[in-house]
Amino acid sequence: MALHFTDESITDYINGDKLVVIDFWAEWCGPCRMIGPIVEELADEYEGKAIIGKLNVDENDGIVSTYGIRNIPTILFIKGGNVVEKQVGAVSKPVLKAKIDSLL
Repeated sequence: MALHFTDESITDYINGDKLVVIDFWAEWCGPCRMIGPIVEELADEYEGKAIIGKLNVDENDGIVSTYGIRNIPTILFIKGGNVVEKQVGAVSKPVLKAKIDSLL
C-alpha cells in the first residue's frame, strides 16, 4: 500500500538512503486516477526496497512549491534528498518499473 505523504511527513523520507517515489495527484485529475492503482501496485511490489507514496497537491502546497510541480500527475524519484528522475503525465506500469529498477 502506498504511503500518503503530507508536507510534514515527507521530509522524514526524502533525506534518507532509500529511493523515494512520490506521486503528485489530485481528486479531480482524470489521469491521476488512471495512474493511482499502478502506484499502489508498485508500492506493494517494491516494499522494503523503495518508499512509494502519494501526495495530494490540493492539501499540501508547501512541498508542491518546493519542487515546482505545475502539472499532474507528476512522479518524482528522490534519492539522498535529490531529485534523480521525473515523470510528468500518466504512463504505463512497465515504464515506471524500468525507472525504479534503474535507480535501485
